[in-house]
Amino acid sequence: MDGTSVVNTLAVLLILTSVLVVETRKLRTAAYMYALQSLVLVAIFLSLAVFMEAEPLYIWSATALVSKAFLVPYLLLRTLRAVGHREEEGAALPVPLSVMAAVALVAVSFLVVEPLQARALLDLKVALAVSIAHFLLGVLCILSRRNALKQILGYCLMENGSHLTLAIMAYNAPETVEIGILTDAIFAVVIMAALARRLHKAFGSLDTDRLTLLKG
Repeated sequence: MDGTSVVNTLAVLLILTSVLVVETRKLRTAAYMYALQSLVLVAIFLSLAVFMEAEPLYIWSATALVSKAFLVPYLLLRTLRAVGHREEEGAALPVPLSVMAAVALVAVSFLVVEPLQARALLDLKVALAVSIAHFLLGVLCILSRRNALKQILGYCLMENGSHLTLAIMAYNAPETVEIGILTDAIFAVVIMAALARRLHKAFGSLDTDRLTLLKG
């Protein structure tokens, strides 16, 4: 199996883990699925580093391993322990409709990349389509879920998708770009986790629909 096949195969695994993150009702399981997904993302970065001879991606792999596979899941699990919630309380979309929407978004992503003819992207069209689908699945998670922790995970999916797109299309970007991305992502998760705790403290729930009670 050549490098392109490895990258594309791993990219498909990202889609599977994304769907599990969005659809599972057990919040702890969703956090672990995100950690697993981040390990797959690290494997893709390493594969791209070897396949494209892109040395910056080795640094991307190391920083993504620490931040995405360990630090972010730790913050989410710590928040779950603090609020004592184990399962998602409700969703804006029922599971069947959510799954159908996810399938439609993946199909749209593949249609979007099909016309691309850039030589550098021809072998990685599958991975590029997956990165776009990954971002869209994150948006779907935010819009279709009312649980604050699931919405944080939706943001993390969006960030992973944009991160993979950047790795495919700008793999020789300076390391400072990677540091900036990860810094923004981690601080965003920290802030959103703190807001989730305040939400639970105020209403005894992580249901973001409760925030409508703050309207004047």
